[in-house]
Amino acid sequence: MDLPVKPPVSPMLAKSVPNIPDVGHYEPKWDGFRTIVFKDGEDIILGSRNEKPMTRYFPELVEALRRNLPDKCVIDGEIVLIADNKLEFELLQQRIHPADSRVRMLADKTPASMIAFDILALGDDDLMVRPFSERRAILEKALAHASAPVYVTPAVSDLDKAREWFVQLEGAGLDGVLSKPLDGTYQPNKRVMFKTKHERTADCVVSGFRWHKTAKVVGSMLLGLYDDAGRLQHVGVVASFPMAKRESLVAELEPYRIELSEHPWGQWAAQSEEDTGGTRMPGAQSRWSGGKDFSFVPLRPELVIEVAYDYMEGDRFRHTTQFRRWRPDRTPESCTYEQIEEPADYDLSEILKLP
Repeated sequence: MDLPVKPPVSPMLAKSVPNIPDVGHYEPKWDGFRTIVFKDGEDIILGSRNEKPMTRYFPELVEALRRNLPDKCVIDGEIVLIADNKLEFELLQQRIHPADSRVRMLADKTPASMIAFDILALGDDDLMVRPFSERRAILEKALAHASAPVYVTPAVSDLDKAREWFVQLEGAGLDGVLSKPLDGTYQPNKRVMFKTKHERTADCVVSGFRWHKTAKVVGSMLLGLYDDAGRLQHVGVVASFPMAKRESLVAELEPYRIELSEHPWGQWAAQSEEDTGGTRMPGAQSRWSGGKDFSFVPLRPELVIEVAYDYMEGDRFRHTTQFRRWRPDRTPESCTYEQIEEPADYDLSEILKLP
């Protein structure tokens, strides 16, 4: 490709902050696959956050980008999947599949969209050293006539509006708010932007643990919640502990260890993603696991902890949770989905002006 910025490029990142800072530019934080698009005439490369190409997984998007982007450019953005005016990350994940026939079937059934939010090059000009205020203006002009499924992310300069978005947009499946300094240059793999995400707490049953990948200490604890039928459902993990705590947890959890056959999740351990209807259960392999060992040590479901989380996706935590405290005052049976806060629905078309 004859471009001033050549692949691969690591995307610029954001660091988490509890409150939205006053920096003058705010955007919705999209929940999808971070992607840098390289376009030289008809040639398109979709580069992922880990710098591996994703081009083959989104054939419908490649065609849309050929129609909507300038002849030579490098665009930073997010591949998302919009269904019923909400973001659906679980459906987006299904697009990463080894079978080309399935990829093309899903491209037709659940087409993806591209949200552009930065521009690294246009024509023969490398824009990475320009301040973000200039890059944003160039991006808006370059994509002024773009149409669905290619969009320029909405943005505001008003801090109060950004705070309003933070509350409203969660109901449409958005992650939070990104804050970008207007004078910042593009710095690959550096956390120079700011992200503000929701945090809530929930009491969960500790249902097992996985060993740390480098030492014989606890790597993560598996969390469960009871559904309306009284079944203990796997909802995610908690994994952020100092090494000393990981060591002490081995002894703390030892009295609760049981055989897998005695555990509510024992039947799932040998199942694949396809066996469970597309939902990976604890200990099962998936196309995302890369052959890693996800087996777990089963525990009697008697311990309860409070964890912090940002939001639920379906019936599971979207991201790894954070440990807050043990809850010896709570019974496992009281840890149900009823405690989970449901954000108010919000129509994504109000942001993207979907037809």
